[in-house]
Amino acid sequence: MKHRRNTTATAEILNLLSQSKTALSHANIQQSLDGLCNRVTIYRVLDRLTEDGVVHKIVNIDGVVVYAICHTCTSKEHHHNHLHFSCEKCHAVTCLDNIEPSFKLPKKYKVNHVNFTVSGICPLCC
Repeated sequence: MKHRRNTTATAEILNLLSQSKTALSHANIQQSLDGLCNRVTIYRVLDRLTEDGVVHKIVNIDGVVVYAICHTCTSKEHHHNHLHFSCEKCHAVTCLDNIEPSFKLPKKYKVNHVNFTVSGICPLCC
């Protein structure tokens, strides 16, 4: 990971993502920061953290990008071949690290990125 300045905004965003059991959208983060920094700063911090392998992006079933802490990633190698569950009721997105879906592609296809998202009703909403 490249050395970056550790700003208050970065520290607070990392704290929010680390403490959350679900992935957070930019709007969730901005609301939680309560005016600490502007929306552009939040986007820049999230992009930098994604680039550095600290967080990863997930597109939920509504097309909204949410962010979650990476557990075993680096800036050069991301391990996101786990399942993401998007609740249709509360809209929470959860990383399910213990489930590794598999797929087979035709020959001569090369996979660069994988985003597995399934939707339904989460245990809290059942």
